[in-house]
Amino acid sequence: MNPAPPVISSWAKVAAPYRSSDIRRQTGSIGASHVTKLQSLRGMVDLLPEQTTLWQVVEAVARAHFLRAAVHEIRTPLLEVTELFARGIGEATDVVGKEMYTFLDRGDRSCTLRPEGTASVVRAAIQHGLLTQGPHRFWYGGPMFRYERPQAGRQRQFHQIGLEFLGVPQARSDVEAIAIAWDLLEALGLQGLVLELNSLGTAEDRAHYRQQLVAYLEQHRQQLDADSQERLARNPLRILDSKHPDAQALLSDAPQLLSSLAPPSRERFEQVQAGLAALEIPFRFNPRLVRGLDYYCHTAFEITSSQLGAQATGCGGGRYDGLVEQLGGPATPCMGWAMGMERLVLLLSQADAVPTAESAPDLYLVNRGGGAEAAAVTLACRLRRDGLRVELDGSGAAFGKQFKRADRSGAPWAAVLGDGELEQERVLLKPLRGQPFEERLCALSDLQAIISLVRS
Repeated sequence: MNPAPPVISSWAKVAAPYRSSDIRRQTGSIGASHVTKLQSLRGMVDLLPEQTTLWQVVEAVARAHFLRAAVHEIRTPLLEVTELFARGIGEATDVVGKEMYTFLDRGDRSCTLRPEGTASVVRAAIQHGLLTQGPHRFWYGGPMFRYERPQAGRQRQFHQIGLEFLGVPQARSDVEAIAIAWDLLEALGLQGLVLELNSLGTAEDRAHYRQQLVAYLEQHRQQLDADSQERLARNPLRILDSKHPDAQALLSDAPQLLSSLAPPSRERFEQVQAGLAALEIPFRFNPRLVRGLDYYCHTAFEITSSQLGAQATGCGGGRYDGLVEQLGGPATPCMGWAMGMERLVLLLSQADAVPTAESAPDLYLVNRGGGAEAAAVTLACRLRRDGLRVELDGSGAAFGKQFKRADRSGAPWAAVLGDGELEQERVLLKPLRGQPFEERLCALSDLQAIISLVRS
């Protein structure tokens, strides 16, 4: 199969799933003398235990904020029919045209690993008839997939946490959604937060503005970079967020979208700004801020952090009132945003104050000897049932090696159980972190005495 995803017009030409003969031809037989070293695909990154602690902190803080805001979790499949993203995201976007992981399954259906979360959430709401039951407040988290050049904080399999408000037309819902994102990033400890705000208006506003923008840029086509020239025909508003110096220089004198907004759109944007001001959330107007997907309208925003010396986007989103109808559902106003987990973790890991989680065990159980090892399993499980975090050493190594691992675990206490302790039906509790306690012997059956000592 080709590594690059097919453009939308070539779905039918995607290679069929591998046959077993294809796999044997590429990998060789099991008994071959030379076996290729297996590694993860480029842009697909393993998260090792020492890294997942920080991920768990971010996820836990996010869950707490969503719970307080009465936002409910929804989980959708990683794999969807390709048409969902073609219709929802837009065939003219780079995501659909260049970046999707698309293939034919064994039933010759064109399937795609989800490149973003919103379209799947909307599909689920339509499919299960949720939109007839009034407004809904959802959040989601999990992996997404896009074929692009991997870099720091951006991989081909990446992870997002997102929020979607379905069935909420008021400007105040935009304010609430932004406030939840702002409070979450502040709670994580990100510094130098800046909220950038723009209004994309209605489809009619953008159509009027598009004519003005294209007319202006056509006069300067030769000064545009190749990507901007390509976008000029199929998605000219995306030129507004181009990072190319020539495009940025041209845009300084280009017409602004704000001047094309109809009075109702202007009034709505003013209501959003007033709501943010009432919450004392600072923001700045950015006339070049657009969203990369076709379904956005009205409010568009990004929250960036400058704590590492350069602006890094922590969250982006906006309003998308036409997407539900575009996917076959009833006309439904919506608002949402997404945060990239890799980018958040990168920012937090390089910050001065990194949030921490209690990952160290309360007790490390050192054990050796046939009978002692079996009894250690029973003791560990019983202590865990009573709420203690217990790491059981299952190596059978010498006590010295086990104590080194106990020290590295970060546990404040070690419990020692050998055949000698087992004969006396006791366990030795040994402090590892300079606690003002001496070693203690506790009865194996007296779980409360062990728990009280460890928690004292």
